[in-house]
Amino acid sequence: MPLSRTPGLTARQVDDFIADGFVKVEDAFSRDLARACRDALWAETGLTPDDPAGWTQPVLRIAWQSAPQFVAAANTPRLHAAYDALAGTGRWVPPQGLGSFPIRFPSSAGAGDEGWHVDVSFGTENPDFMEWRVNVTSRGRALLMLFLFSDVGPRDAPTRLRKGSHRVIARELLPAGEAGLSLRELSAAGYASSADCPEALATGAAGTVYLCHPFLVHAAQRHEGTEPRFMAQPALLPTGPFDPAEPPSPVQIAIRRACGLVF
Repeated sequence: MPLSRTPGLTARQVDDFIADGFVKVEDAFSRDLARACRDALWAETGLTPDDPAGWTQPVLRIAWQSAPQFVAAANTPRLHAAYDALAGTGRWVPPQGLGSFPIRFPSSAGAGDEGWHVDVSFGTENPDFMEWRVNVTSRGRALLMLFLFSDVGPRDAPTRLRKGSHRVIARELLPAGEAGLSLRELSAAGYASSADCPEALATGAAGTVYLCHPFLVHAAQRHEGTEPRFMAQPALLPTGPFDPAEPPSPVQIAIRRACGLVF
């Protein structure tokens, strides 16, 4: 797939994704859709936007949502073109909803979930989530995605991203082969191997989506702003296992370059 002809994203954006591990897609869905999704999420929380006295917890988690507004937000033409550009045309499953939603409220206390990590993607039948796994072919996950349903500034608990950390993780996963590593094994050193990677913040207007490499190291943080932050962090699922006979997608190119493999 020639990088200069990737649809939906410019060649520079694809190159940045390969190098940095993420790309910011602005106006990926409309502000009206963002508002409709926020309204539905407020209803799920049992709270209201005009009564801050009820915002007593630093984070509330809402599970998968499959109402029409969520399906629409995940399946705009702009996003479909971007999925094709990064994961490969025809190699991803159209999202049938969105989730999970860590809704973060202004708080002086942390939620205890601010550690650096990567999202694992298989072995989820194990009751011990620390034994869930990820391997060098990114079995079970085509992309990590961050959907912003509210305006997110630097103080509004934006997700922290370690630029280029996906390359570090790819090299750590390579010797583990198909079996990959568990979340416990990856977390043993606290992701110190990526500590020197520069940090970026997933900020933007409602309707922004960050499309991230599955191996990108990222972390939550405490909300120091004034308005709740609404975000979804779903996976884009692949249609099937890695096929070396297919031309490499930018996700795979990033892995191969990191591991020094010829493609």
